Amino acid sequence: MSIDFEELDYQETPLGGISLRRRADPRLGGEIVYEVRLGEEFLMSSRFTVSETQLAKLGLAALDGAGWDVVVGGLGLGYTAAAVLESASVKSLTVIEMLRPVIEWHRKGLVPLGRLLASDQRCSLVQADFFQWAASGLGKSDAKGPTHRVHAVLLDIDHSPSHWLTASNGAFYSGEGLRSLAGKLHSSGVFAMWSDDPPENRFIRLLDAVFASCEAHVVSFPNPYSGGDSASTVYVARMPSETAVTLPA
Repeated sequence: MSIDFEELDYQETPLGGISLRRRADPRLGGEIVYEVRLGEEFLMSSRFTVSETQLAKLGLAALDGAGWDVVVGGLGLGYTAAAVLESASVKSLTVIEMLRPVIEWHRKGLVPLGRLLASDQRCSLVQADFFQWAASGLGKSDAKGPTHRVHAVLLDIDHSPSHWLTASNGAFYSGEGLRSLAGKLHSSGVFAMWSDDPPENRFIRLLDAVFASCEAHVVSFPNPYSGGDSASTVYVARMPSETAVTLPA
């Protein structure tokens, strides 16, 4: 029996109603596509996952050694988290997701990668506000996330550094917000972030002021709806290699 359209779940959240939908797309030969909407805003689709996967691959490629503790901000449909777990060098993965329904979709197996993430013992799905965790100090018992330094933080929540899901997220994209996040990373640790917009020079300057190095990777992928290519940006910033890291004031 073919699936034309099915709403798998709808729940109210502090950010508005969120829905998980599954449909057969006739423009793609009946391919089954999973989509997430928050209110009337389109958030993500299983049809476009190249940049989410590249967020993990580019971020981890900047690390040295092995035995990495990784934090992913934003669970979505799980493609970034799944790509992280492909690496045998990853010791632990904590995914911080604010919206409880999104975590439930994975635990119940309503999305394609849910069972994979739930069955990997390295992976923990934590309901919390990533931005509150990023702004909190290490070792605080009320911070819902790792209370120790980690090797990589990969962020995929807002549409871009200047287009946020909610205005309260904006404080993160400042020198103070990024310095707080940097304080959670080991020396030579990596912060990587997905954006749906082209590279922003203002944000690159902020990253350069906080981290030892920064690159903005343009990730292109075919778009069957437009008949051409679409592109996203993955920012990759790395901490200094010194054991004692002094963050800029």
